[in-house]
Amino acid sequence: MAMTDMSIIGRSMTAQLFSTVTTVVTVAIAVALMLVLVSMEGSGRRAFERGSGNMDLLVSRDADPMVAVLNGVFYANAPQAPLAWPEYEMIAQHPLVDFAIPTQQGDSYRGRPVMATTPEFFTSFQPVAGEPWVFTEGGAFKPYTGGEHEVVVGAAAARDLGLTVGDTLDGITHGLSEQGGHVHNEHVFRVVGVLGVTGSAHDRALFVDVNSSFLMHAHDRRLSEGLKGETTVDDITEGDRRITGVYVKSASRPGAQAAASLPMLQSQLRARLNVTVDNPSFQIDKLFRIVGNIDQIFVGMAVVVMVSSAIGIMLALYNSMEQRRRQIAVLRVLGCSRGRICGLVLTESAIIGLTGAAVGVVVSLIAMRLVADVMRARLGLVVEPTLTAEVAMVTVLSATLLASLAGVVPAVMAYRTSVVRNLRPLG
Repeated sequence: MAMTDMSIIGRSMTAQLFSTVTTVVTVAIAVALMLVLVSMEGSGRRAFERGSGNMDLLVSRDADPMVAVLNGVFYANAPQAPLAWPEYEMIAQHPLVDFAIPTQQGDSYRGRPVMATTPEFFTSFQPVAGEPWVFTEGGAFKPYTGGEHEVVVGAAAARDLGLTVGDTLDGITHGLSEQGGHVHNEHVFRVVGVLGVTGSAHDRALFVDVNSSFLMHAHDRRLSEGLKGETTVDDITEGDRRITGVYVKSASRPGAQAAASLPMLQSQLRARLNVTVDNPSFQIDKLFRIVGNIDQIFVGMAVVVMVSSAIGIMLALYNSMEQRRRQIAVLRVLGCSRGRICGLVLTESAIIGLTGAAVGVVVSLIAMRLVADVMRARLGLVVEPTLTAEVAMVTVLSATLLASLAGVVPAVMAYRTSVVRNLRPLG
């Protein structure tokens, strides 16, 4: 059987199988890491832009605006400092406000955050601008005035907890962890609606009327005061009416942009109420500027790993050249020119780089899907990684070129191999 160039290269690679596989894996890891970072950066940003929706401002008493957005929109933690109900009413009555929706966070159900709000949350607020809420089952809760409590369940929470319209739950817990704190098991809630998927953090939350939440905490207060009997809405005091945030959309004249009134509204609310007021979109941009710097570090690390893999290719081929000098000399005697020998080594290094890059593309696609699934399950965020053919091709070609360059030194060694010296009798 005639020995072709590819058969010679194949035997060379299998003869150094462990070294070849190790180098291919190193290249694959570097390529996969780079592709995942590049593809997830843009899609992650788009995912975080979902949730703040059509609100212009978030009002809270969290000291830092970014913390306020992470808590108030993405349910990172329970806001620590409350707002009084009269403060909310002052915001809602401001002439520059189109809508002001109160929110109260700090309770949970089996590890899922519970937000207390008003029915306007489902009619005026849109979780994604231009995309209003859609109910797959039932509808919004009614303002609580007594009797049965009602709850609306986000899409991810309904899926994970197996909740549907008509189910009841009585384990709302103070605190956001699954262990939580005090359990409000004296109050039973009936599921009246299940929301469709929005791709935002709201998908993993449950929503109740603010008066239901006020009543639960009024009941706890009455117990601590030694008062007995059933707690009703008439027992709710101003001290019980505490919220943690307000979703605000500024009003605008027909034909005018709402953004024009935002700075004035923002400064007036800060001055009158001494609260944290900021645009969630601005804080998300700020967050991704920080994350972007970290991404650049990771991309730099991926480049370093890729360069290291190229060095690994060079060392592997260099060491194999030392062991294969006699084989090269035999090939020369059989008619292989110096240029052909040099080309065989360069081709071998390019094949190693190309194989590693191809494996890296496959690994990156799997990793992107896993990351997206984890973010959907844990955070309720819909992240759709986008890997374009152009980006994948450029990365694969870059890795192959780098591997080819790594083969130059071993190729020169093979080119300069002496036939006479290496065909001397052994021993």
